Amino acid sequence: MKQFDSIIIGFGKGGKTLAGHLAKQGKKVAVIEKSDMMYGGTCINVGCIPSKSLVHSAAESKLHNDVSFTEKAVLYRKAIEEKRSLTAKLRKKNYHKLSDHPNITVINGEASFLSSTSIAVKQEEGIEELQAPNIFINTGSSSVIPAIKGIDNNPYVFYSDTLMNLDKLPKHLIIIGGGYIGLEFASMYANFGSKVTVLQHGGIFLPKEDEDIAAEIRGNLEAQGIQFLLNADTQEITSDGNVLVEVAGSLTALSADAVLIAVGRRANVEGLHLEAAGVEQTERGAVKTNEWRQTTAENIFAMGDVVGGLQFTYVSLDDYRIVSNYLDGKKTYSEKSRQHVPYSVFMEIPFSRVGMNEREAKQAGFEIKVMKLPAMAIPKAQVLKKPAGLLKAVIDVETNKILGAMLLCEESYEMINLVKLAMDLNADYTVLRDQIFTHPTMSEALNDLFSM
Repeated sequence: MKQFDSIIIGFGKGGKTLAGHLAKQGKKVAVIEKSDMMYGGTCINVGCIPSKSLVHSAAESKLHNDVSFTEKAVLYRKAIEEKRSLTAKLRKKNYHKLSDHPNITVINGEASFLSSTSIAVKQEEGIEELQAPNIFINTGSSSVIPAIKGIDNNPYVFYSDTLMNLDKLPKHLIIIGGGYIGLEFASMYANFGSKVTVLQHGGIFLPKEDEDIAAEIRGNLEAQGIQFLLNADTQEITSDGNVLVEVAGSLTALSADAVLIAVGRRANVEGLHLEAAGVEQTERGAVKTNEWRQTTAENIFAMGDVVGGLQFTYVSLDDYRIVSNYLDGKKTYSEKSRQHVPYSVFMEIPFSRVGMNEREAKQAGFEIKVMKLPAMAIPKAQVLKKPAGLLKAVIDVETNKILGAMLLCEESYEMINLVKLAMDLNADYTVLRDQIFTHPTMSEALNDLFSM
């Protein structure tokens, strides 16, 4: 049985960063990765980076709206090839960043616990057993597979990772799931030139967002030509690409070239045999951890998507900060210290949010002031010819602190970080109202938003 100081299961953002941190301290580290196509984790290979590469290419493709679908399909194929080249380059860079370090051993195989200090790694050539006093789980998440008849082994069915490897641009893409992953793909493929239909099981579009923001997002997407069917209960996906969906008691058959399943994600724990290590799971199947990301086995930690909650690569990185802080004996930063995690959705008009929305703030009992600014009032939005959208902020009347912000506008993914920083610093909203920003920029819209 090979001995290490630490074993990290999964090559994701938290795990790979922790591996480098421990190796610099002179510790012998084994990093186990099931697939050689996943070096660097979900974000680099099948998540943020490839999807944003395609979002960018789709925006460029939209500039060629006057060309035929055949010509659009050629542009799409080129975008897929560029995405593959990018991810291959980043995957190789991430692999060598760890494998070239003398204290790090990268092992390809499927890990499963034998005890709280030992694991078995199943490889093509056999099973190898490893042992370490500390083990870290960073196995990520994968798409939920709903119970829909005909979904298994159907050549028309795709998930977010497999759709990004589809070489042929679908004339009609049907997306099952009206969440943000589905909407991002809807906007992207509409820009590439596909007809897009989104099927949402529930009757309220984006129920977690305020009604005005949700309505604005839906209006922008419909302006792209995207069709929404709410209260849509998908019954079956046939082997020839028909989607049988029940809407308002009526069964309809929709013909598709591709069907994207985007109904949520689940923690990757299958095959780990967590029970052998004394590691418990939450009710939803994620790995249960305390504020230090320590599992119910005190020498085993978990990071990233596998612990449930917010599933972003930057949260996995922050989990690394929590774990390394604990291991270094400082214990000055934990999940309880984490503040105001923002998120962005890269649609035709990007949406970014941090903190509470209007409804949540009222439910929490705050006396609030709501500030709104239409994106068309921003000079830079006019320059970019992207005037659609709405900016909204929620202020605590008693303290003048920012409770949250929702920015639906071009470059919102950059602007939201300024709002988060102000919130983290516990600054009054007037700091952004009176800040000097360069002109013309989207960020200077914060002057006007917080003056409303």
